[in-house]
Amino acid sequence: MAHFLASELEALGAEVEQRPLGKQPGKEHLDLPPVVIARYGNDKNKRTILVYGHYDVQPALKDDGWATEPFELTVDDQGRMFGRGSTDDKGPVLGWLNVIEAHQKAGVELPVNLLCCFEGMEEYGSEGLEEFIQSESKKFFKDADAVCISDNYWLGTEKPCLTYGLRGCNYYSVSISGPAQDLHSGVFGGSTHEPMTDMVNILSKLVDPKGNILIPGIMDLVAPLTEEENSLYGKISYTMDNLHESLGSKTNIHATKERTLMARWRYPSLSIHGIEGAFSAPGAKTVIPAKVIGKFSIRTVPNMESDDVNKLVFDYIKAEFAKLNSKNTLDVWLQHDGKWWVASPKHWNFTAASKAVKQVFGVEPDMTREGGSIPVTLSFEQATGKNVLLLPMGSSTDAAHSVNEKLDKKNYIEGTKLLGAYLHYVAEEPAGEV
Repeated sequence: MAHFLASELEALGAEVEQRPLGKQPGKEHLDLPPVVIARYGNDKNKRTILVYGHYDVQPALKDDGWATEPFELTVDDQGRMFGRGSTDDKGPVLGWLNVIEAHQKAGVELPVNLLCCFEGMEEYGSEGLEEFIQSESKKFFKDADAVCISDNYWLGTEKPCLTYGLRGCNYYSVSISGPAQDLHSGVFGGSTHEPMTDMVNILSKLVDPKGNILIPGIMDLVAPLTEEENSLYGKISYTMDNLHESLGSKTNIHATKERTLMARWRYPSLSIHGIEGAFSAPGAKTVIPAKVIGKFSIRTVPNMESDDVNKLVFDYIKAEFAKLNSKNTLDVWLQHDGKWWVASPKHWNFTAASKAVKQVFGVEPDMTREGGSIPVTLSFEQATGKNVLLLPMGSSTDAAHSVNEKLDKKNYIEGTKLLGAYLHYVAEEPAGEV
C-alpha cells in the first residue's frame, strides 16, 4: 500500500519519499511500514496545509461475518462501497489525491501548498510515528500553517460536522498465570486455583452494566461540566434513532441524546476487549488454561493524565486480586496510551472548513468532539504549534473496524468536493485567532 500510494502521488507530480521508521518494537525481525510523505507546491506566497491519513487497516476475514470479500471493493445498488478501509482511512486519503487530480484536469491552480503525511501503523498505535514527527518538526513540517486530518466520521448520516476534540485511550493487559501447563478439568477441576476464574472475577470489577467505571478515583480526575458546555449539546443534529441505526439495535444505556453525547465525548469509558489464552473456538473443550491475559481500555478525557490513571488502575486491580486469596500470579501493565486532545474551533482553520461545508452541503456544520482516539492529532499540534482540524468524510453508519465496513459513494464524492473547497477557503481566510 505504501508503494501504491507513493506511485499515485508521483504520477500527480508531487515530490514523494518513503521514510523508514526502523524495526517494530518487540518484533525486531519486522520493519515498520514506511511513512509516505509528499509535497505538492512550494509557493512562498501561499499557505501550506499539512494533511494526514493512514493506509493501514484493521484485520478482516470473510469468516468474520462479512457479506462480501473484505479486500475487494464491492458497490451495491444503493451506492454503498463495501471493503476494509473504505472509510477508515483509504477513502479519505484517496480524496486528497482526487482533489489534486481534479484541479489539474480543470486547469485550476491549487490555492495552497500541500504537505502529505500518510502512515501505515495507525491501527496499531502509530508505532514509530511520534519520533518521526518530532524529528521532522523543524524540517518537513516546518512550513505548515495548519493541519487537517480526515480520519473520523459524521455524528449522524445527514449533516457534516467539524471535530475539535478527541478522547484519549489507555490500553491495558492483565495476566493471570498458575499451572505450568494447560490442565484437564476432569482431573484438576476443583483442586487448583484456575487463572480463568480469577480473570473473570477481576474483569467483573472494572465496569458495571450502566457503563460506570468502578475504579475509585477515576471520575475525580475529570474536568467538571460547565454551564456553557452543557448548553451546546441540545443544538447538535443527532437523534436516538441515529444511535440505534449505528448500533443496529436499541441497546443504548442513556435515554437522551444529550446524555449519550456526553458519555461519548466528555466522560471516560472502560471497555473489555477480550481474553487471550482462553478457549474461543466453536464446540467444547474441557481445558483449564494455564495462563490468560485480559485486555481492556479506558477512554480518557480532560483533565485525566495518563500517569494518574495508570496508578489508580494498577493499585485497584492488585487490591481486588489480593481479595481472591488466589495462589496464582498477577501482572498488569499498560500496552499503550494516547492523550486526549481539544483544539480551538474559533481558529481560521475551522472557519474555512465551516465555509466549505456551507458551500458543498448548504448547511452549517455541527461542532463536535469525538469519542475515539487519534493520538497523532496531539502529536502534530505539539510538534508544529499549529491548529489541527478533523474534517470527516464518512458517516456514523460506516462500521469502521467492524464487519461490512463501507463508505457511501455520495459521501466520497461530496467529501472530496469538501476537501477541495476547504483548501480554497483556507487560502483566503484572514489569520484571526491562532
